[in-house]
Amino acid sequence: MLKPVMNNSQSVCYHVEKNAKGQWMSFSIIKSSVRIIFLSLLFLVSGCASMHAGDQRDPYERLNRSISSFNDYIDNHVVRPIGRVYKTAVPKPLDQGISNFFNNLNDIVVIANDILQFKIDQALSDIFRFLFNSSIGILGLFDVSTHMGLVKHHEDFGQTLAVWGFSSGPYLVMPFLGPTTLRDGAGFGVDSLLNPIVNVQDTAASSGLMALQYVDFTANYESARNLIEDAALDPYEFTKNAYLERRENLINDREFSDYDFQIE
Repeated sequence: MLKPVMNNSQSVCYHVEKNAKGQWMSFSIIKSSVRIIFLSLLFLVSGCASMHAGDQRDPYERLNRSISSFNDYIDNHVVRPIGRVYKTAVPKPLDQGISNFFNNLNDIVVIANDILQFKIDQALSDIFRFLFNSSIGILGLFDVSTHMGLVKHHEDFGQTLAVWGFSSGPYLVMPFLGPTTLRDGAGFGVDSLLNPIVNVQDTAASSGLMALQYVDFTANYESARNLIEDAALDPYEFTKNAYLERRENLINDREFSDYDFQIE
């Protein structure tokens, strides 16, 4: 901790201490989140070795279904009500601007993984997309790049690990986070460290932005939840197959639709 040696230095020292403390607390939040993810993954793959199911992709199905039921309860009683209020209270143009803002920040993660996957042309396209949206699009609130032909790409460290030859590992359902695999869960932890929101020095602002990002993301998938509830005989199986097929399409750079899948 810095100590002032002159009375007229007290204000300066206070602000230095405050900013350093806020940055440290923001980093601590994300570091704790990443630690929880990895500990959960470790528990799922090592503590349930005796659990076997018919689907070889899903050897821990019984545990995964229990966690999925827990997530559904939280989703129905907490997340979805908040999302409905958010969609009702926030005007559609502002809602779209908020989604664009977070999508623009996500392009930083995309660019990093473009480079790690040696997709140089795509990396250049995504760099220009980020620059145009951040400047002309006013910090990403307006997606001007798509209208300029610079389309949104979807890359993450889970896909990078796949390109590097790592297998997906077992299908897992994480508390609060939902479906993933061992590889994608580890990738999510790495991508979280690249999230610019983590570097916001004000702890309250950083936490508020993270909460807003989560609410915005979940609210945008209300129609997908309704589709699953209305169309699926087994929502768990439906979600698993949809997730794994989408991830396979992303890894292989195939065109896909969020609803373009079949139940096995």
